[in-house]
Amino acid sequence: MEERIALAKLVIITGMSGAGKTIAVQSLEDLGFFCVDNLPPVLIPKFAELIEQSNGKIGKVALVIDLRGREFFRALTESLHALQENHTISFEILFLDATDSVLVQRYKESRRRHPLAPGGAPLEGIQQERKLLEELRGLASQSIDTSSLKPGQLKEIITSRFTHLGSEGLVLNVISFGFKYGIPIDADLIFDVRFLPNPHYVDTLRPLTGQDPDVYEYVMKWTDTQEFLIKLLDLLHFLIPQYRKEGKSQVVIGIGCTGGKHRSVAIAEYLGRRIGESETETVRVSHRDAERDRR
Repeated sequence: MEERIALAKLVIITGMSGAGKTIAVQSLEDLGFFCVDNLPPVLIPKFAELIEQSNGKIGKVALVIDLRGREFFRALTESLHALQENHTISFEILFLDATDSVLVQRYKESRRRHPLAPGGAPLEGIQQERKLLEELRGLASQSIDTSSLKPGQLKEIITSRFTHLGSEGLVLNVISFGFKYGIPIDADLIFDVRFLPNPHYVDTLRPLTGQDPDVYEYVMKWTDTQEFLIKLLDLLHFLIPQYRKEGKSQVVIGIGCTGGKHRSVAIAEYLGRRIGESETETVRVSHRDAERDRR
């Protein structure tokens, strides 16, 4: 059988209500995606036919899918199966999430009612929605936790992850974080660097971050750091081709220390430079918590 060539890329945006789907679709629209908000899942195959009939004029498409019940989930899984079997469109699912407490606060600030609890407390609807979306979250190729993100920060993440959609290389997102603020839920790999000497206990280094040369040199000067980086790079050089073979277009690598300000930032910067030397991968480095105490 002749292999079909994918003519279009489809991103399905879904997730918890209030987690930032509107910002996500606006960000993709700015990247040149043709966007449709709140499309019923049962119409996805028909929409795919329209894309194919455009003869390449519509190459990047984003659909926002809000699930309001189990029948919607069944319709979505059937539609995705139809895409795989009958169409030339490749797709991925972007799932947006946030903690219950953050979602409740957002509903209070906006004075909106949760769609699954129009007459009750927002938390009831949030918990019900989370159960409905549990299986779909497991199918997502990408997940973003927006709990600690401002709208501009979410837009930056969306832009960095989807600017190179369709490129041949693998996009690696290296993110530093602080364990005391929680592990990034969208990370594919997590590495704990809390065993390294901590610049926090050096008075002159405490106010700085791992992006400052003095902190960076302090973290890098130890024998344990150098040995760890050799082993870590060796592991990543093995894993990256395996992820590419599997068909992944994005890999998120989380580097964590206690507060996400010194050690994890320095290690993430190092990885960004070393892995970025490759001509086959695109590397993005971000620091989730480096400026948190200053804010």
